[in-house]
Amino acid sequence: MNSGQSRRITDSELFVGLMSGTSLDGIDAVLADFSAHSCLLTATHYVPFQQDLRERLMALQFEGPNELHCAALLGNELARLYHKAVAGLIEKAETKAASVRAIGCHGQTVRHNPLNGYTLQLGNPALLAELSNICVVADFRSRDMAAGGQGAPLVPAFHEAIFRVPDKHRVVLNLGGIANITDLRPDGITAGFDTGPGNMLLDAWAQRNRGQAYDAGGAWAASGKPIQHLLGVLLTHPFFTADPPKSCGREQFNLGWLESKLHGFASAEDVQATLLELTAVSAATAVTRWCGKPDELVICGGGAHNHSLLKRLRVLLPNTAVLTSDRFGIGPDWVEAMAFAWLARQALHGLAGNMPAVTGAKAPRVLGAIYPR
Repeated sequence: MNSGQSRRITDSELFVGLMSGTSLDGIDAVLADFSAHSCLLTATHYVPFQQDLRERLMALQFEGPNELHCAALLGNELARLYHKAVAGLIEKAETKAASVRAIGCHGQTVRHNPLNGYTLQLGNPALLAELSNICVVADFRSRDMAAGGQGAPLVPAFHEAIFRVPDKHRVVLNLGGIANITDLRPDGITAGFDTGPGNMLLDAWAQRNRGQAYDAGGAWAASGKPIQHLLGVLLTHPFFTADPPKSCGREQFNLGWLESKLHGFASAEDVQATLLELTAVSAATAVTRWCGKPDELVICGGGAHNHSLLKRLRVLLPNTAVLTSDRFGIGPDWVEAMAFAWLARQALHGLAGNMPAVTGAKAPRVLGAIYPR
């Protein structure tokens, strides 16, 4: 793999991957070349979400008026933004839409409720296929859930394909809105699950108190001190001690949940420091409890840029080398989008994209609904 620079591609098996996650910051788009049985990141592009769109998507996380109409309109709006991301990506790569085999589009999750057997991602893949004139693969989670799985996390299968090595115990920690880990054991066994909030609460608290989409580098959190009593209360959430397979979302971890636990804690920076500690402690505890003592912890996702968070992880896991995914050829911001390019390829080749040991599905399944060009 290279580090993500654009280059001209001809006669390649090219797939686009699109990811817009629970952080609601924008769309990550990648162009991946899977020719010659390799996985090469050839171009990247990013389209930010406007604040108004973020607020309307956030509103759909919870019950509200005229939800079906609002969701349908947002699905169309997202499809047009996904098309914008694809067009910008193709222009950077100096290639043509006809050269792209398919787009893997995760869509925007607005509800994830595996206990009740459903998950909902917006994006109108039919409209995206029509606008882009490229085959689209979408709705990756539903088939896994139909087979009894959580529908998440889905990236561990890609992590196994890319990051596994025979001579090291490596764990991949994706610090997106929600944090999840993939345990790549030297004996060939792979496991994975969500560990709890990643950036989601940190971003929400920064937006609420500072009008900023995120706490750059974790500097604001570093200016405060964790409130140990509050941390203890937050860690009593039953998700943290539940056994895998497990997944979570805003349904469990949101500002309303946080505010119900504050009870007069006044210092906003101390609350931010506590939320950073919550992410670090819950992730490190999950690694120690279910993965043992890995040689390496590979960090990807937006949280890889939070220097304060990485510093805490290094303290909490002193015998594990904490690295970022760019050490292995993919920048931390692009790993999840690469995973959905890979999942689209799996679907078109009729290959399974889930890992039953991770999601709890009864068997491997080909994931995704296909919308031809």
